[in-house]
Amino acid sequence: MRDWITRTFCRLGAVATLSCLAPAAAFAICDVDYVAQPGDTLFSIAETHYGDRDRWTLLYAHNQSRLSGAAVLPGRRLFIPCAQEVAEADAPAAPPEQVELKLLTGDGYAPFTDRNLPGQGMVTELVNAALDVTPAPVSRSITWEDDWSRHLFPLLDSKEFDMGFPWVKPDCEVEPQDPACTNFHFSDPVMSLPIMLFVRAGSEMRHDSDADVLGKTLCRPAGLFIHDLNRSDRRWLERGVVTLVRPQTAEDCFRMVLAGQVDAVAVDLFLGASTLVGAGLRDSVVPLETPLSEESLHVVISKHHWRGTTHLYRVNAGLEALRRSGRFEEIMSRHLELFWAQLQ
Repeated sequence: MRDWITRTFCRLGAVATLSCLAPAAAFAICDVDYVAQPGDTLFSIAETHYGDRDRWTLLYAHNQSRLSGAAVLPGRRLFIPCAQEVAEADAPAAPPEQVELKLLTGDGYAPFTDRNLPGQGMVTELVNAALDVTPAPVSRSITWEDDWSRHLFPLLDSKEFDMGFPWVKPDCEVEPQDPACTNFHFSDPVMSLPIMLFVRAGSEMRHDSDADVLGKTLCRPAGLFIHDLNRSDRRWLERGVVTLVRPQTAEDCFRMVLAGQVDAVAVDLFLGASTLVGAGLRDSVVPLETPLSEESLHVVISKHHWRGTTHLYRVNAGLEALRRSGRFEEIMSRHLELFWAQLQ
């Protein structure tokens, strides 16, 4: 009866009064709206309403459209769900509170993920560091699956793994039906990638604007994204104004551009540079100066994962903490310096 009276009173609009801020140890104040005050965080609100800071996950899961990332904006009205009702509706039977995160990535994607690099690659080290400083860190393991085509489907979609990295995010506003958009959460960007056009040295091809690409044949390895070629202001492939060739490897693409079978190779700067050096082609193929697009790398989590939003918050909060502390820039700079030094 006491819970019912409190909920009814708070629903009538007294959400910011002291009457709705009774100690949570006496009874949980939930199933109500709350107007965020300056200095509020998900943790402080959870402690006030549930008497348990670890309940921040419930607030995050039910208020993503009302939050700024994971931040609480003063004056924003948040919904406070009841913990017991959420547990009964959403959780599987008796899950352990502290579970090991199972991370999935692949080898040979220097400088981002590579078991032979310090920290096993730049993105691997950033993700690990972020999960170390995130609220309520848990133990974790990393599995290396070098067949990237299996990562999203079936391994992550089936929840065999909790999260995977690094993945480029499609334009989900333009292509909401893209399988990656409908099935996965994407973290905040871990880092950005310039996508370049690589051409045969001495080629007359230029890229000052999109018009310079029309009528050309581009090469990009199978398995890599193509949404930048089909975004709303281009639709190059849909309109048939650009031809795309997709061999198995980046080196195959570079051999094709040297043979005159394609006009340019369209891959990110890091993949292009490392492939050219590895294949001994650095003087034969060069990048044009203007990027074709700018993409970002993310951690992905299945939308069907019962703790998906909790894991998403962990990653995003950890990345933000790394950026605030300066460790993010330190890790990235160290890996980039090593990458370019190895290319030399």
